[in-house]
Amino acid sequence: MENLCGLFKNKKRKDWPEKINNNINTNKLVVLKDPTGREIGIRYKLGTEIYRSESGITYHCNDRQTGEQLSYKWIYKKNKLRTAFDIENLRREVEIMSHLPDHPNIVSLKDTYEDDHHVHLVMELCQGGNLLDRIIGRGYYTERSAASVVKSIVEVVQMCHEHGVMYRNLKLENCLFANKIVCVDENDNS
Repeated sequence: MENLCGLFKNKKRKDWPEKINNNINTNKLVVLKDPTGREIGIRYKLGTEIYRSESGITYHCNDRQTGEQLSYKWIYKKNKLRTAFDIENLRREVEIMSHLPDHPNIVSLKDTYEDDHHVHLVMELCQGGNLLDRIIGRGYYTERSAASVVKSIVEVVQMCHEHGVMYRNLKLENCLFANKIVCVDENDNS
């Protein structure tokens, strides 16, 4: 019987890259089909924590080659990837992020790393917080500001649908802002 989790017990799967099949310890959980590498710290200077969620912890990082400020999501396999369903969800997330074209309102996935204990997803840095925190912090949104935000959300959903992706986790906490700059129409009192 084939194990859907990617846990190998003296059995090679032909659909996985050869470098994973040649892993010395074949009892290690392999999540990503084609990661960028194993050692995230070689390419990226790892920084401080930004945000904690149910799925992992997000940290700052800098690309050592370009100096670009990015973020990476740190996922501890033992705690966060307990079932075949959890593993498939993460694989699907990586596949979808890799499949979608560049869009100004979608966080871009830069690289993926996997070692024996963690999966790291290197992404564009969004320093402006999420929509829920902005609404709570402001207490209200004007109609014009709300319309602008909703328009951006609908454009993202439309683009996803055009590429065969149905986003099922649409919530305020997942709507991130690129920076902390407040738009002119957010200060509108109309």
